[in-house]
Amino acid sequence: MDYDAIDTLISTLGSAKIPSPVKGPLNGPNGTSFVSDDNRVVVDVNISNLRRSIEEGNNPPSLETAGPRKNIYFDPSKVRCALVTCGGLCPGLNDIIRSIVLELFYGYGVKHIYGIRYGLQGFIPEFGRELMDLSSDTVSDILDMGGSILGSSRGPQPIDGIVDSLERMNIGILFMIGGDGTLMAASRIVDTISERQLKISVIGIPKTIDNDIVMVSRSFGFDTAVDVATRAIKGAHNEALGYPNGIGLIKLMGRHSGFIAATATLAQQDVNFVLIPEIDIDLEGENGLLHNLQKRLELRGHAVIVVAEGFGQKFFENAGDERDASGNIKLKDIGHFLKDRIMSYFQDKGIEISLKYIDPSYMIRSLPANANDSVFCGFLGRDAVHAGMAGKTEMIVSRWNNFFVHVPMRLAAGHRKHVSADGKLWRTVLEATGQGSLKND
Repeated sequence: MDYDAIDTLISTLGSAKIPSPVKGPLNGPNGTSFVSDDNRVVVDVNISNLRRSIEEGNNPPSLETAGPRKNIYFDPSKVRCALVTCGGLCPGLNDIIRSIVLELFYGYGVKHIYGIRYGLQGFIPEFGRELMDLSSDTVSDILDMGGSILGSSRGPQPIDGIVDSLERMNIGILFMIGGDGTLMAASRIVDTISERQLKISVIGIPKTIDNDIVMVSRSFGFDTAVDVATRAIKGAHNEALGYPNGIGLIKLMGRHSGFIAATATLAQQDVNFVLIPEIDIDLEGENGLLHNLQKRLELRGHAVIVVAEGFGQKFFENAGDERDASGNIKLKDIGHFLKDRIMSYFQDKGIEISLKYIDPSYMIRSLPANANDSVFCGFLGRDAVHAGMAGKTEMIVSRWNNFFVHVPMRLAAGHRKHVSADGKLWRTVLEATGQGSLKND
C-alpha cells in the first residue's frame, strides 16, 4: 500500500458537546488521560520515508489515537446501542462483546444495549431472530465460553432492510464485529445511513483469525490460533517420530495468507516444510516437495509438513468455480490432496511410510481466547465504545505501530495483507525449516 496516498480522516456525526461521564483515574491531575484528536501516530515509521515527506513539505500520514474523548456526541441516558457478530467463529468474540457492554454500562451509563442474533440475519424480520438484551449480568460469565453468545451467520442481507431495522429500533451506535465481508457490508450500511441523513455511528472491530486485514497489525484470535496450532505441530512431530518414515501433516487456517502457518512454525520449530498461499512450489521434479520430502526421510527418518488451507489451489481443475453464502471461493481440500499424493508417491517408489493427517481448524476457531488475546480484546472493545460515544463513524479500531488507533473503514475493507516472500517472517521460516524454494526453475 502507498501510505503517502491514503486519506486517514475519520468521519464524525457532528460536534461532540456533551462532557464525558467517564470518571475516576482516567481524568488524571489535569485531564490528560483524555485523548485529543490531535494525538496521532504516524503510519510509516521508516525514517527515510518520514524524512522524504517532510523535505517535500508534506505531513507524514498519521492515524488518530484511540481512547476516551473529553466531550462526547451521544447522550448516554438516551442512546441505544447494538452489537452484531458476523462470519466465521473466532477466539475472542465473547471477550469483545463483554468489553463493549461493560464499558457502555459502567463507563458511560448506557442502559439500552442490544445483541443482534445470528449476524446480519438478525436485522431482517423474515428470519424472526429475537433481540438479546445485554447488561453486565448477561456478559459477566462469558469469557470462558467459545464462539459468540450472539451467534453468527454468513451471507449478504439487504442493506436497506438492515438500515430500516436500525431506524425502527432507534439505534445510535452499531458495533459490527467481523472480517472483510462484514467491513464491506458496514461501508454500504454507512452509505445508506448517509443517504437517509440519519445520525447513526457504525464502528467496526476487525475479526480475522488469519490476521490478513490491511491496516491491522494484529487481529484478535490470532494469538490463540497460533498457540493451539503449536500443540498440533507437537502432536504431529511426536507421531512422526514414533514410526519408521513417519510423516506428520497438519492443515491450518489461512485462506489467502499464511500468517498462522508461518508463525506457528517459528513458535514450534519441529516443522520441515511450510506451504502457504503466497509462495508457489512444485510437487514433482528434483527440487519439488515430494523429492525433498524423500531426501528428508532418508536423512532423518521423519518429517513434519504444515500447509495453509488456501495453498495449492492450482493443483485442482475446478478451483474457484464454487462460492459460499458470503461470496468466498470454496477452497478445495489441499490437506487430503497432499495426503493422497504423498502416499501415492512413496507407494510408487516402494517406500513404506506412516503418515498422520491432523486438521485442528474448527477446534481452534471455537475455542475461548487465551490470556493475551483476552487482554487485547478488552482494549479493542473499550476503544470502540469511546469512538462510538464521541460520534465517530465509518471506522475500525486497530493496533498499529504499538498504538490503538482509528482507521477509516475504506482503507481496510476489500483489501488483504499477505506474507511477503522477501520479508523477515518468511525469511526466518526458510532459515528455521531449511526447506529451500521447492521450485524447479
